[in-house]
Amino acid sequence: MVILSDKNCVLCGADADQYICTPCFNDLPQLPANHCPICLWPVPTNEICVSCLNNPPAFTRTIAAMRYSFPVDALVQSLKYRANLTLAPILAQLLVISLHAAKTEPDVIVPMPLHPLRLRERGFNQAMEIGRYVAKRLNIPLFPDCCKRIKHTQPQAELPWKQRQKNIRKAFDCTIDLTGKHIAVVDDVMTTGETLNELASVLRKQGALEISNWVIARTLPKKKQTDPFSNK
Repeated sequence: MVILSDKNCVLCGADADQYICTPCFNDLPQLPANHCPICLWPVPTNEICVSCLNNPPAFTRTIAAMRYSFPVDALVQSLKYRANLTLAPILAQLLVISLHAAKTEPDVIVPMPLHPLRLRERGFNQAMEIGRYVAKRLNIPLFPDCCKRIKHTQPQAELPWKQRQKNIRKAFDCTIDLTGKHIAVVDDVMTTGETLNELASVLRKQGALEISNWVIARTLPKKKQTDPFSNK
């Protein structure tokens, strides 16, 4: 599987005409075969999970390139926290491969926005960098500024799961008319889905008909849990 040409493998360093060599690509952490089509949570069959049935999210579906575990997590963290921008097109291409299989055709791509303070601190928006590449590859318009993050929230990863919904509430604003549009929201990682759901709620208010989450990786349990929906 060729990711990008004329580079050594970023994972093993082997000489290859691609960024991720075939053996490393085949070893990347995959999503479970059976998962909820809305949130990707593991389920016995490919049906909507109990959590999404009981509390339907504002988004329509989620597509992820990989599962959030090694080495995908290391690549995402290197991009996000070490400003290794050369990884953005590599991760984006992994997502593009999954999108070709899913055959979704949104009207617009919206990158997950960062608050201006966080953007100034980091110097870039990783979702924008990924989204720019995906939009170019799929020839879909990218709307980089249609949504803004108006609330400077504590990083979700630093909070207990139950506090994340409150933390992200009323964090976004969108003024553009999206009536009847299918929107694809691009982000790096989906954990609880609270941030994506909050943004999707705002997009719905602006008339969006469908909202697809396009993420590089989905955080999932390492082991099967007795009640997988209790702390999703």
